[in-house]
Amino acid sequence: MKSAAEELDHILIRGAREHNLKNVEIKIPKRKLVVLTGVSGSGKSSLAFDTLYAEGQRRYVESLSAYARQFLGQMEKPKYDTIRGLSPTISIEQKTTSRNPRSTVGTITEISDYLRVFYARLGKQFCHQCDQAVNGQTAEKIVH
Repeated sequence: MKSAAEELDHILIRGAREHNLKNVEIKIPKRKLVVLTGVSGSGKSSLAFDTLYAEGQRRYVESLSAYARQFLGQMEKPKYDTIRGLSPTISIEQKTTSRNPRSTVGTITEISDYLRVFYARLGKQFCHQCDQAVNGQTAEKIVH
């Protein structure tokens, strides 16, 4: 049996069967540069995008409130037996983007949309003049 600390240092995938993957088992170290190589059709993209990325996104979206999920839509679960140690994922599509000088990594990856929802739900607003927390008020309290 593996310890919790050892398991957190790796992403463990067992029984990956997405597209042309046939019951793949792999242990990927975290906090390291990992490169997937192989001949054309060997399942690199199926493992990286269709399994790891898709499951990381699905789990992240699943953790959001029902209100936030209604705007993001339902995501299909990839075919696998077990995935452990997976964090929320980001995937950058390899393409030529428009040369908009205002584009950022956040806008290109669309993570800024998720962060906006995240901070809107968990963030607290403060008055810039008196530095007090801004709270919801009733209509009667606003009028008086």
